[in-house]
Amino acid sequence: MSTALARAALRAHPAAFAGTAVVALFAATVVSASTTVLTATSSGDISPSARHTLTTNGVGDIAAVLLIGSVYMSIFVVVATMGTAVAQQHRELALVRAIGALPRQVRRAVVLQALTASVPAALIGCALGGALLAPFWFRGMTDHGLIPASVPCRFSWLALPVCLGVAVVTSALAALLASVRFSLLRPARALAEAAAGRRRLGVLRAPLGVLAIAGASFLAVLLSRQAPDEANSGAFLVLLLFCAGAGLLGPRLVGPAAALVSVPLGLLGPGARLATRNVRSQPRRFAAAVLPLVLVVGFGLTKIALRTTAQHVTGSAGSPGDVWLDYLGTGLYAGFAAIASANTLVMISLERRRDLALLRVVGSQRRQIRAMAFWEAVVVAGTALLIGTVIALATLAPILNTVFGSPLPYVPWAVAASIALGTVALTATSTGVPVQAGMRGRAIAVVQG
Repeated sequence: MSTALARAALRAHPAAFAGTAVVALFAATVVSASTTVLTATSSGDISPSARHTLTTNGVGDIAAVLLIGSVYMSIFVVVATMGTAVAQQHRELALVRAIGALPRQVRRAVVLQALTASVPAALIGCALGGALLAPFWFRGMTDHGLIPASVPCRFSWLALPVCLGVAVVTSALAALLASVRFSLLRPARALAEAAAGRRRLGVLRAPLGVLAIAGASFLAVLLSRQAPDEANSGAFLVLLLFCAGAGLLGPRLVGPAAALVSVPLGLLGPGARLATRNVRSQPRRFAAAVLPLVLVVGFGLTKIALRTTAQHVTGSAGSPGDVWLDYLGTGLYAGFAAIASANTLVMISLERRRDLALLRVVGSQRRQIRAMAFWEAVVVAGTALLIGTVIALATLAPILNTVFGSPLPYVPWAVAASIALGTVALTATSTGVPVQAGMRGRAIAVVQG
């Protein structure tokens, strides 16, 4: 039964599992490149002088951190993607539970879905990482003096089992985490929740979220009284705690933030007002797209502001090689989170195909629906920018205060505008393209179907 359920879900919700495949592809590309760099710089035929340079620059540690970070981020992104994919199947899963399917059969079906999407993508990502990304990283490290020019970049077949192992473990774990709660519900409650949606947070989720934010705030105040090196080393933990708290609180945080962002947008016409009502009335649904963007904005702005503030105050952002690596890692983590948000927005938009058809049946024009979708994207982006900026400022304050004597960062307007426009472009594209695709064909046929 599990195999049949998995096949039916893949046919009924192809976009959901295309998102899982994209995540697996990106993760395998990064894992393959990290493994290739790690094995190439650990080869036994490297000269002693080159070995000394590699050890001094910590190249092996850098590759290991990128490898571990990509595994962690792939779990986070696949969990987010599979969570939305499973939510779209709640009605089907509740029905099969009602006719006798066991919880383990439901969980097994979801795991099979994830593996079917991720394993082929991991094979392609392994080839892309070894052939394209690893040489790019290697060349960048060589140009910045981290790797001697005499060390060659060779693809390692060790990357293949590593990529497959990561794909299997992360996708299976993410699928289990996404499906375990719903699979354990009684069939009657599962059917009710599939129809009405889940309104409340979990019993432990809200208290843990408040605790994480309180812990981050306490640690930030504590770091403001420490030496600069200690404050800098503890900043990443503060950032993680803030992001974890935002993720746990989810709709409780996204709802009020979206309401604040939507106040000025409501003055821009009926399309904007309808869009703001849509987002504010469904905070749980849109929180799944907002929270990965919060991670992008919070993490990216923290890393960038540290460098731009140092450049503004002291005239130097740090060693060119360390700065390049910092931005490289920031770009990779931002890529993971951007994929998670884009996947969620695409699935949300495709799921509303019938709703869009109803709007057309009652007289809404295509351009009005496209305008509504654009303003929804703006609300989502603005909410993520607001929460992410608050997290970044709270994280940066103790470091900047101890190092430069002021808690306020310096970020050039061009950089801030690029972050804001990039966030809006991502949400607008991820929403607009599937909405446009969903308006194809006769509206009445979609409603009747």
